[in-house]
Amino acid sequence: MSEPCTDRPETGGDASGGFVTIEYVLAVLISMVVLVAITNLIVFEYGQGVVRAAVGQGVREGTRTATPVASCQAAAQQVIADLLGGRAGSMGAGVSIACTQAAGRLDATATGRFRAWLKPMPDWSFTSTATAAAEPTP
Repeated sequence: MSEPCTDRPETGGDASGGFVTIEYVLAVLISMVVLVAITNLIVFEYGQGVVRAAVGQGVREGTRTATPVASCQAAAQQVIADLLGGRAGSMGAGVSIACTQAAGRLDATATGRFRAWLKPMPDWSFTSTATAAAEPTP
């Protein structure tokens, strides 16, 4: 005939001893660290794009005025102030822009350093340049 069913002794659960909870917490922690690192990289890319746009705007603006270097500096700093918070912003504080005029052209160079959100990640350092031919003033 058939074998009789044997009852399992009542042990109060599956005897995992709470290891599932610790594994879950560690998995969530690792996932959050990865999410923050990826988000930080996206913010770095945004900041570098803003600086690239700032030097481009600076040389475009500077080539159309009687004071090219001053206009270039002002236009580039305005873009940084609008999109990165300027010198008071956490990202704008790490950016410096210099405009120079030589040999019929206007150059803008920006150097920047964005601080990482997590200590193990390195800071993001970069240089961005733009050049335009200076138009003669009427």
